[in-house]
Amino acid sequence: MPHSLSELEPRREVIAQEIGQLGDLRPGSITPTSGRCGKPECRGHQAGEPGHGPNFRLTSKVEGKTVSESLPTPAAIRKAAQEGAEFRKFQRLIQEFVKANTKICRRRPAAAEPQTGQKKNG
Repeated sequence: MPHSLSELEPRREVIAQEIGQLGDLRPGSITPTSGRCGKPECRGHQAGEPGHGPNFRLTSKVEGKTVSESLPTPAAIRKAAQEGAEFRKFQRLIQEFVKANTKICRRRPAAAEPQTGQKKNG
């Protein structure tokens, strides 16, 4: 792990470039759901039948509320899985970026106060 400013600053730049190269991303979890519908004549209501499903959904929080989106096809499931993986990569890179910046801030010396040549009245 880099420790000096001359090592940390290029690392920060690499992380920023990696963030800029990310593809489509979004948070959420893919979960399967199963169950019975409300139609009494449906085969899912017959004894020994498992019901409907699994049906896959992408669930995430939006402005504090849980939102679920149906993923009706294998292609939609793969797309959501890729976007979720990219989002997790984004989260990891942001953590690394902040960690590198924190180290840079701790190691960079404070700038000296400019001298004005004026004396304070006292």
